[in-house]
Amino acid sequence: MVTVHGPTVDDQTRCIHYATALDIVAMEFHCCGKFYPCYLCHDETEDHARTVWPAYTFDSPAILCGVCRTRISIESYLNVTECPHCSSAFNPGCRLHSHLYFDAQTG
Repeated sequence: MVTVHGPTVDDQTRCIHYATALDIVAMEFHCCGKFYPCYLCHDETEDHARTVWPAYTFDSPAILCGVCRTRISIESYLNVTECPHCSSAFNPGCRLHSHLYFDAQTG
């Protein structure tokens, strides 16, 4: 069972910052190995700087679908619009923040 940290508002990983019907993803942060719904939750909770996942680690199952609780790889997440296991749609707006989680220079 994956624990999602930070100010979540429901059991599908929505948080006080992002709580639409499509906000169902939590990310494992490269810097600490903890899952958070978003970078704001991480930054408000942790006392260390956030780091991004290097491209060579994109096979890591660092994404959690909040609906079915399945972990998927970064590479898969970056190439889909819904959970490959339960078909729940992911928020397309999250792509705007990809550089905050994943190395955009090599990924």
